[in-house]
Amino acid sequence: MKNTLLFLLILCCSCAIAQQTISESEYSNIEEKVISWRRDIHENPELSNREFKTAEKIAKHLKSLGIEVQTKVAHTGVVGIIKGKKDGKVVALRADIDALPVTERNDLPFKSNATSTFLGEKVGVMHACGHDTHTAILMGVAEILAKNKDEINGTIKFIFQPAEEGPPPEEEGGAKLMIKEGVLKNPDVDAIFGLHINSETPVGTIKYKSGGTMAAVQRFVINVKGKQTHGSQPWKGIDPILISAKIIDGLQTIISREVNLTNEAAVISVGKITSGVRFNIIPESAELIGTIRTLDYNMQKLITKRIQEMVPSIAKTYGGEATIILENFTDITYNNPSLVATMLPTLQKVAGIDKVQQQKAVTGGEDFSYFQNEVPGFYFFLGGMSPDSKESFPHHTPDFKIDDSGLLLGVKALTEMSINYLNN
Repeated sequence: MKNTLLFLLILCCSCAIAQQTISESEYSNIEEKVISWRRDIHENPELSNREFKTAEKIAKHLKSLGIEVQTKVAHTGVVGIIKGKKDGKVVALRADIDALPVTERNDLPFKSNATSTFLGEKVGVMHACGHDTHTAILMGVAEILAKNKDEINGTIKFIFQPAEEGPPPEEEGGAKLMIKEGVLKNPDVDAIFGLHINSETPVGTIKYKSGGTMAAVQRFVINVKGKQTHGSQPWKGIDPILISAKIIDGLQTIISREVNLTNEAAVISVGKITSGVRFNIIPESAELIGTIRTLDYNMQKLITKRIQEMVPSIAKTYGGEATIILENFTDITYNNPSLVATMLPTLQKVAGIDKVQQQKAVTGGEDFSYFQNEVPGFYFFLGGMSPDSKESFPHHTPDFKIDDSGLLLGVKALTEMSINYLNN
């Protein structure tokens, strides 16, 4: 009962202060710039830890606004700082800037034709997750807040983060490295906000969840050792492909038979299998690479334990051997409930009450979670699907597409959240 009363009190007080502080004309004036920046960045994407031109574009823009700028943070990251007229708290705003090794299949006039090398292979490069929109939105927020810094009590830190999709092998990067290099210090950040565009959410809509909102992500590599033989004489060898199939089948029973999915969702997926060179040779080895997604750390511990027990046992049953390597990629993206309750009226003010909707947790992952481990954070989803769209395409696919008309709401949301957080 006490918690309910506290939530209502916070909500009522927040409603009283959720006034839009920037004029509609000022927002309208920035929209064309934001769209232009987004299209330029989309046409010129760069992979994780290689965002050199993107970082240069961001830094040049921030410096033109008179913002204090730090470059080469976590390799290619850019940090900007605005100090308001009066002292106060420090709020951070984060945008990720890297693209993916995906070849674009759209017919957009600003379509990416960029190529690069990824894991030794030549690949197309595309902003197939919308990080170009995040970057452009935050550049727009920076311009508006720089022009209105005398109205701000406190400090705003703009974090343009590289390598959200993960740094290349043998390299550090992303949010972890930015934190390690002190991005949340000097001045010390009190709260952090971030957003993610969504291709399957209508333009004009904001979705959010208090508490755990995105999954912890783990990567696993399973190496299976068998015994090579001629394909016509399988009894003379040990088939690592057969063992791999049994392992994949066994992994799915952990989810379907051992994990209480009424608590939270969990996923185990194998995304890559490598084995063999010829149709009539049973190979000596196989490699499986996949991901584990969890929204509860106790469930994560259970799944990890069972995989480590099950994989070697299955291989042994069929005469082979198997080892497993597990890596943690992100933690659970956890929205601080008090911060969400405080800032929710601001989102409702800029988008409309009916356009700000609660959602269930999703099994996608975000290294924004590492910032939230250090300071209270609020991460929400911004609609990017065209109202007249007959089909939307998922993130990380060649047909991924975002409607530019949704970007201005992102600018408004982060701007108004920053000012209301600092001034009230």
